[in-house]
Amino acid sequence: MSAYVVDASVAVKWFVPESYSEEAGQLLKEGTELHAPDLLLPEFGNTLWKKFRRDELTEAEVHSVVGALSVVPLALYPSAMLLESALIISMDTSRTVYDGFYLALAALLKSPLVTADDRLFNGLRGSSLSHHVRHVIEL
Repeated sequence: MSAYVVDASVAVKWFVPESYSEEAGQLLKEGTELHAPDLLLPEFGNTLWKKFRRDELTEAEVHSVVGALSVVPLALYPSAMLLESALIISMDTSRTVYDGFYLALAALLKSPLVTADDRLFNGLRGSSLSHHVRHVIEL
């Protein structure tokens, strides 16, 4: 069984067709354990809101996507337990604290973080945490 930490950039692609959606969908196959900090939920919601504001999704589609996410077997971890590690990672890598939460969980679980965020992935190349991150196209 494979285990991965996923960020909101991947989770949105499960339900909204865009670049890397097909690759992200591979994570939903049976036998894959999915993990994320609970931060994923507000980031996911904010992305849907942005897509609604840009007329990329209707209100009904937003509600449908939220419902679909609720049935994905995704283990969520409280941000409070990851905060200190996330801050240390962010200070060491110059990445946002939001990114630090996902990286802290990946390090804790010893499972790779899968992202579709090119800036995050490229920004960690050559860092001490690069082995904790995979781009969704690498799956």
